[in-house]
Amino acid sequence: MTRVAVVGAGSWGTALSAVLAKKGHDTCLWAFEPNVAEQITLGRENTTYLPGIDLPENLRSTADLATAVQGAKIVVSVSPAQVVGVVMAEAARHIQDDALVISASKGLELTTLRRMDEVLAEVLSPEQFDGFTVLSGPSFALEVAQQVPTAVVAASEHADAALAAQDLFKTENFRVYTGDDVIGVELGGALKNVIALGAGVVAGLRCGHNTLAALVTRGLAEIRRLGVAMGAQASTFSGLAGMGDLVLTCTGTLSRNRTVGYRLGQGETLENILSGMSAVAEGVATTTAVHDLAARYGVEMPIAEEVFGILTLGTDPGQAVKNLMERDPRPEDSF
Repeated sequence: MTRVAVVGAGSWGTALSAVLAKKGHDTCLWAFEPNVAEQITLGRENTTYLPGIDLPENLRSTADLATAVQGAKIVVSVSPAQVVGVVMAEAARHIQDDALVISASKGLELTTLRRMDEVLAEVLSPEQFDGFTVLSGPSFALEVAQQVPTAVVAASEHADAALAAQDLFKTENFRVYTGDDVIGVELGGALKNVIALGAGVVAGLRCGHNTLAALVTRGLAEIRRLGVAMGAQASTFSGLAGMGDLVLTCTGTLSRNRTVGYRLGQGETLENILSGMSAVAEGVATTTAVHDLAARYGVEMPIAEEVFGILTLGTDPGQAVKNLMERDPRPEDSF
């Protein structure tokens, strides 16, 4: 039995903690909101972020970060991307040096354009960051909690750390592959949310399956282009953290980012959509970060640019589709 701390009690953190607790690990889930920790402790349910799921009796929850991470052999960081730095800087004061840190947050830090591995490399000590592993792939939290068969990837520059993460999480319904492309897995998990916003827009506009297929395919090309420019392996984007997560997020009705895009396509304002959401749609902040990264690396990302226009410049969703369709003709290529 391993002592594990899961930092972040949103839907994804709650689902992962349920997987670990059901395996018999000594699991403590940290919640920012004391009422969420109380819901889990007293009612065995996270009614705020993962309602309808009965949580294991042995899953502990607390709103005290030090209590959650002290003594943990493995710390899973699952806070929203924009607060990972702040939360984990505080957690680092209490994490033991030989703990394995696994990141399961998907996004880019808007103010710095950094991936989560870059954020954590700064706030953790070198000893705490040693063996850092990222967990990503096509995995709706609700379905994982419902024990629907799911496959993800754990990537680390240290093979033994990736294997440790694989062994920690694997169950008969949660299959974990290993890899070594941390940059690619991080970017796949973050960038797919931008394309998912676009997929929601075309669904909201009732464009049809042809449009969605084109958007997903060309969206993957954009993700791969930027990823390779930033040092990722091209092959990663054909795997679970790339194509797998992109297909899921662009087509599944459980996708928060697709839902935001759908409502934009239906004519709602972004402000109105976000004001009624308790969970975070990471793609909204990530879109601005991707816009800036594409400029920094000189990478052409027309779909991401149109999504950026819809979110921040007031571009009409129908006009955004028209803009993409009327771009100058060119040969197809995967990059």
